Amino acid sequence: MAGPVVLVYGDDLMKHHLSDEHPLQPRRVKLAMDLIRSTGLIEHCHLVPPRPATIKELELVHSPGYIEVVRKLSDPLRRAQVPLETIAAAGFASPDNPISDLLHEGTSLVAGASLVAAEAIEGGAALHAFSPSGGLHHAHRDHASGFCTYNDAAIACRWLKDRGHRVAYVDVDVHHGDGVEAIFQSDPDVLTVSLHESGRYLFPGTGFPRDSGVGAGKGSAANLPFEPYTWDEPWLAGFEKVVPALLRRFKPTVLVTQDGCDTHYLDPLAHLADSTRIWPRVGKAFHELAHELCEGRWLALGGGGYAVEEVVPRAWTLLFAEMVEHPELAAEVNDPSSVIPQEEAQERVWSALRRDLRQLGEVHGMDFES
Repeated sequence: MAGPVVLVYGDDLMKHHLSDEHPLQPRRVKLAMDLIRSTGLIEHCHLVPPRPATIKELELVHSPGYIEVVRKLSDPLRRAQVPLETIAAAGFASPDNPISDLLHEGTSLVAGASLVAAEAIEGGAALHAFSPSGGLHHAHRDHASGFCTYNDAAIACRWLKDRGHRVAYVDVDVHHGDGVEAIFQSDPDVLTVSLHESGRYLFPGTGFPRDSGVGAGKGSAANLPFEPYTWDEPWLAGFEKVVPALLRRFKPTVLVTQDGCDTHYLDPLAHLADSTRIWPRVGKAFHELAHELCEGRWLALGGGGYAVEEVVPRAWTLLFAEMVEHPELAAEVNDPSSVIPQEEAQERVWSALRRDLRQLGEVHGMDFES
């Protein structure tokens, strides 16, 4: 099943720097690249530089007015011209989404990197492509949210759809992939599947099993929330019951994955208890599904992950090792064992998972409990 693999990275991506104090630090991508190099995995791919997304490309999912606001806010000479109510409406009144001189340029590079990866797949240069700086899944059509200014994941999905693909988007970030789901919620040709900590406990407060798309897109969104303290075993059980079945029914021609690694027990912004030991299983499943359903076409993006040194480099190296089919090169970077919560929490996790799998099955007319 081996095929050409493209990895999109350049040091210009460090311009996606929201502030020194912000949890989203671009150096985590550089640290992941350093580990991919030191393990020898870099020898099994083609390294390709990013480029900025054009305004026309950003407009695939974002409104022209919103893009212009971002450009003005990025310009010190024009920033004062933007009314406070416009800043708030565009999502930049919160410290989650600070204003900076590099706001437009940095996030345009992230969007462009994910498009370069999509272009490599569509153009035949690669079967699989990884854009670790990508996965900014919270941005909406007309406003920033949750550290995300331009939604590179949605832009790549739309770009691929416009070239005739049925796109399956699977998001395993600890936060619900609300921006991507909202952009495609009425589109029957883009399936969005999100597995995340329940919105009852965590931003953005959405993504429940009953949320399944609207209008012509009814049934094209699927959400599996997890209780706090969910560890490897129940998380993987949910993933393996839901993701393959939904994808096989949808029959995509390309797979796009958002591979946020903030489900880890060391992540400071969430409450799940996964270890890095899920990543070989997740990467292998994505790889096999891409070959089974999409003739190998698999675009992997980064995503959340705020244990910058302890987790992100290792998780994405383990994922990439599966993509290039050399898991043995990354075996030593994995967690030695899983973390299992106390018995009371275990029962709560399993009970909630059974309930949500049942509800998800009812909504989609499928059996996820067997």
